[in-house]
Amino acid sequence: MLTSPPSSLCILRLSAIGDVCNTIATVQAIQKQWPEAHITWITGKLEAQLLKAIDGVEVIVFDKKAGLNGYKALWQQLKGREFDALLHMQYAIRASLATLGIKAKYKLGFSSDRSQDFQTLFTNVKVPSPTSLHVADGLMAFAHQIGVPKSELTWSLSYSEQDKTWATQEIDTNKPNLLIVPGASKAYKNWNADGYVDVINHAREKGWNVILAGSPAKVEVDLADDIQSKLSKPCLNLVGKSSILQMLALIDEVEMVIAPDTGPAHMASAMNTPIIGLYAHHNPVRVGPYHYLKYAVSVYEESIFAETGKTSQELNWRTRAKDEKAMDRISSESVISMFDRILEDLYPQYQ
Repeated sequence: MLTSPPSSLCILRLSAIGDVCNTIATVQAIQKQWPEAHITWITGKLEAQLLKAIDGVEVIVFDKKAGLNGYKALWQQLKGREFDALLHMQYAIRASLATLGIKAKYKLGFSSDRSQDFQTLFTNVKVPSPTSLHVADGLMAFAHQIGVPKSELTWSLSYSEQDKTWATQEIDTNKPNLLIVPGASKAYKNWNADGYVDVINHAREKGWNVILAGSPAKVEVDLADDIQSKLSKPCLNLVGKSSILQMLALIDEVEMVIAPDTGPAHMASAMNTPIIGLYAHHNPVRVGPYHYLKYAVSVYEESIFAETGKTSQELNWRTRAKDEKAMDRISSESVISMFDRILEDLYPQYQ
């Protein structure tokens, strides 16, 4: 699409942590193709913390809670600047409104089959959807549209020595470590405490050390407390006690992660740490941890068939199961079986 290497590009992806993490692969593919291009990334306050893990990107924080003043502050920062292309990679209306103050010759957005909230009205280039359903592949299509050759998706995230020191102090260096991030910010995505307790007990019988971690959100803190109360011996509980980059370092230092549909699952995939993702409401083929989809434990098909009488192939690609208790369809046995499968595949020394 571009007749010469771009000198400046703008990335618009405000949230959430998982989607921003997936977007990093696209941005780093662009950097590899055009290392001299200046890349500006507009994102949310929390997500900006994760972007400290990558190099060579100017990060501008958009405060969505500030209302109109947030837009004015963003546009003031961009005043007098024009980009060769804007990659509008979030179809939420609040993101589209932000584009009104961003000058770019080309404004790329999702094609109509992947777009929502009238995003197509705010863009002049529609990015063809790939055959893959996965969000990361849909984001990478933006890079392909501007001339980046197709290649395997890769991530390169780093953290400070201080973050590494913090993480290594929290793990057991004499045992393999399983990190469980039990909660997501949306309660309906969360598995139950009894299931986690069964998995923790099994991992301990296999000689593994288990750590709990997560954000300070009340729903996550309460779930961790519930798990702890049901264990004969509590785990190390780091829920609400780490920064984003400390969490990234911890994920990198452990041998395995278990998490529902939440940001740390994608962070684990990016760090090449084996991850068992737990899914009921969304199709893991679309939103699961990119490098470890084969280890996802999913009752998504079962859940949507119970609600609609149809399979995912017969429904819209982003159909969500609405049953608030859908995650309870996941059995302890299925997660334990997947844990044992990873041991057999990747860690035979720890079986």
